[in-house]
Amino acid sequence: MRINFEPRLYQETIFASASQTNSLVVLPTGLGKTNIFLMLAAHRLKLYPESKILLLGPTRPLIDQYKDVFEKCSDIPPEKMAIFTGHVKPEKRAELWKTSQLIFSTPQGLENDIITKRVTLDKVSLLGFDEAHRAVKEYSYVWIAKQYHKQASCERIVGMTASPGSDLETIENVCKNLYVENLEVRTDSDPDVKEYIQDTNIEWIKLDLPEPFLKIKKFLEDCYFSKLEQVKRFGYMYGELSTYNKSTLLALQGGLHGKISQGEHDFNLLKSVSLVAEALKVSHALELVETQGAMALNHYLDKLQQEALSSKVKAIQNLVRDLNFRSATILTQSLIKKGIEHPKLPKIAELIEEELQKNIKILVFSQYRDTGEQIKEFLHKKNINSEVFVGQMKKRGSGLSQKEQKKVLDRFKAGEFSVLIATSVAEEGLDIPEVDAVLFYEPIPSAIRTVQRRGRTGRHREGKVYVLMAKATRDEAYRWSAHYKEKRMNNILKELKKKFLSKQPVQQTLEPFTGAEALSIVADYREKASGTIKELIQMGANIDLKQLAVGDFLLSKDVVVELKRIPDFVDSIIDKRLLNQLKSLTSYTKPVIILEGTEDIYAQRKIHPNAIRGMLATIAVSYKIPIIYSQSPRDTAYLLASIAKREQTDEKKEFTFHTTKPLSLKEQQEFLISALPGIGATLSKPLLQQFNSVKNIITATEEDLKKVELIGELKAKRIKEVVDTQYKDEPIIRKEE
Repeated sequence: MRINFEPRLYQETIFASASQTNSLVVLPTGLGKTNIFLMLAAHRLKLYPESKILLLGPTRPLIDQYKDVFEKCSDIPPEKMAIFTGHVKPEKRAELWKTSQLIFSTPQGLENDIITKRVTLDKVSLLGFDEAHRAVKEYSYVWIAKQYHKQASCERIVGMTASPGSDLETIENVCKNLYVENLEVRTDSDPDVKEYIQDTNIEWIKLDLPEPFLKIKKFLEDCYFSKLEQVKRFGYMYGELSTYNKSTLLALQGGLHGKISQGEHDFNLLKSVSLVAEALKVSHALELVETQGAMALNHYLDKLQQEALSSKVKAIQNLVRDLNFRSATILTQSLIKKGIEHPKLPKIAELIEEELQKNIKILVFSQYRDTGEQIKEFLHKKNINSEVFVGQMKKRGSGLSQKEQKKVLDRFKAGEFSVLIATSVAEEGLDIPEVDAVLFYEPIPSAIRTVQRRGRTGRHREGKVYVLMAKATRDEAYRWSAHYKEKRMNNILKELKKKFLSKQPVQQTLEPFTGAEALSIVADYREKASGTIKELIQMGANIDLKQLAVGDFLLSKDVVVELKRIPDFVDSIIDKRLLNQLKSLTSYTKPVIILEGTEDIYAQRKIHPNAIRGMLATIAVSYKIPIIYSQSPRDTAYLLASIAKREQTDEKKEFTFHTTKPLSLKEQQEFLISALPGIGATLSKPLLQQFNSVKNIITATEEDLKKVELIGELKAKRIKEVVDTQYKDEPIIRKEE
């Protein structure tokens, strides 16, 4: 593989170090991180000609961009390149993996491919993680990096980002999770990149809230602080109430729920929980009136009023009856009728009209989809053509599929419209060179997202950034929050660079589970993306994904395990799923329930603690099913492996998959028929009652089967297909949905 572009000095410098050791590359947006990866790919393929190169990115548009860069800047044949996304069927991805040398993939689908062993990473000589700041907590990057570190015969990892995090712990976690041994950091002021940095002028535009908005704000503030004053009188808040924000209120709420779970039920405590819940809702309303406008606020207030009509939650009912809240609601509705809007709307239209005279493209960022739609409507009245670019999740019809997203971007690049209004989906990786102006409808408190948004302009020529702020609102607080976080991030990166230069970090690994490679564990296919499955694979256990009729894990012919996360356990008590599951579990001689999580089991839902205690007692005493507590998916995996090792060692024979073990002839007959497609326990009895025996059901015609209630043409056809089709000795695993 050869590259056909001239690398810049800083790209050559970064390449030289990244080719020697696993590296995290922190480079301002638009300075060619993908080109550095391309250079590394050419180098690794020269060293290992039969190896594969894998580049991961969080979104489909990014994946398409990577492939475009490699097609334009390298001589590798297109048939040797492949794109892996959720739109490519798993079977097709397995075929492409065998024939391709360069693979560009989103992480979630690839994660499933690794779990099901359609993909193995042993021949990958270079693994790239774009937008590497995502490699924290449970994001797929973390587990894929672990698997690669474990499997690779010629390991090399490179992470790439413009902003790895605003605190030391986050940045160190990214480095640890990606097995980084070298940090390559460049800022706008570094001498080797300075000449390539285009000037980006940032203009902060402060606006006064109109008098009607200030009145609404005052009513909401009075409502907000009246709730907190009552909590303070009850003795659960201290100091200045103005120092409390959303984070501290959520922490306070958690603490109060903890007291309730420990048995405290006095009126003041219960009332305080309700008051804090009201205050949090009012806090969000305040943010909307300060930073968004009357339309967004009206939608939210109307939603609360509708909920109060049907909900039994007293916090909502009390809030909508509050005089200050009602006054704010009436004033907001009055603003809508009069057409009075937030001053940001006319200002943003004015700025766009000025910029469009320069014949350029403009990107507008809005935190909320509703606001984005409102901006579009406002610009339309000014005869300004624009489109809204949002994520896939539907909300009042505003979601875009990935295919629709690509169409919008293609039309924008082609000049069909000049203003793109986007939410956070446009913050990462969109390569739109023609964007010369970026407008922030509001500041955001995240340093990473601020850097990403700002980096959408000034890539190839001078850029302009406008940030709209309402005076004396949280807009100003968010501006300075992001500013200080970004400053702290840059200082941390400088210190970390020194640390990496002086001493390479030692990767901390757990002691492996001895003998796990000899274990065979059958897992329900619905657990395929869980942390537990990933940990079991990391240990080396052989995982067989199937559709289990009972439980989540089958560890031997006798032992079935039902895994319950603590919130789901409480939910299953409320919706009565748990009792049916317990009855099914007893068809095995050694059923086990694992309760996973560190949450307080008595503080999950509004259910009396005695109901939970009663169910725990029923499980242990009436059903004689042991309950084992686990703190995390890793802890669960070690428990499962320990039980499986004990069972499979004692059996001294290969463990083969069986489902439940019926106890009577009647149960065996029902069990056999319930396994037919679409039948289950509900329809097995009517079928047996109609035909009198299993044999008669098996030999029945489609027409005879359809005579049974709830057996339609499709079910009858599927039953006959299973019964009559010639058997082939191939493993049948449920396909990915």
